[in-house]
Amino acid sequence: MIALMSVALAADSFAISLSSGMFIKHIKFYKALKIALFFGVFHIVMPLIGWITGLGIRELVEAYSHWVVALILIGLGIKMIYEALVPDREITFNPLDNQTLFGLAIVTSIDVLAAGLGLSIISLPLPMIVTSFGLVTFVLSFMGVFLGHYFGNFLEDKAEVTGGFLLIGAAVYILLEGIGVIVPVAP
Repeated sequence: MIALMSVALAADSFAISLSSGMFIKHIKFYKALKIALFFGVFHIVMPLIGWITGLGIRELVEAYSHWVVALILIGLGIKMIYEALVPDREITFNPLDNQTLFGLAIVTSIDVLAAGLGLSIISLPLPMIVTSFGLVTFVLSFMGVFLGHYFGNFLEDKAEVTGGFLLIGAAVYILLEGIGVIVPVAP
């Protein structure tokens, strides 16, 4: 389940990386590395913040945790699908500018903050979560820069829609597990 969520939550960063790759004139290893590091690090830090926040409210929502987590993930999934289907606007930016990358990393990791909050409520292992979220995001973002540079616009919206459906699938699984329809699988 954590691997599935990692891929789904990395979809925004992957889509931004694809877009960034289209704007980079002379693609170099270190340019893709810089973008991937920004996104990967934020996908480690933000679930930590969400996790810590979730620990404070865990006892309040323990009995309803599967509903809370499912609603958060369904909301995130719908948001990702909606944003992918909204018509594109012409955007010009420098994807290698530190301020731009910082802003993009925050925006693409808000979903991960919410996921960290939800995952703390159902007591999944923090080291596994942040390692998976960060590593998957780093790898997909790194590849996304090169794919975007070479293949252009073709993949961008498809990644976010797929990620949205993966989050909704994870939410349904958590909900069914929480109400006892399916037997829990060890994370």
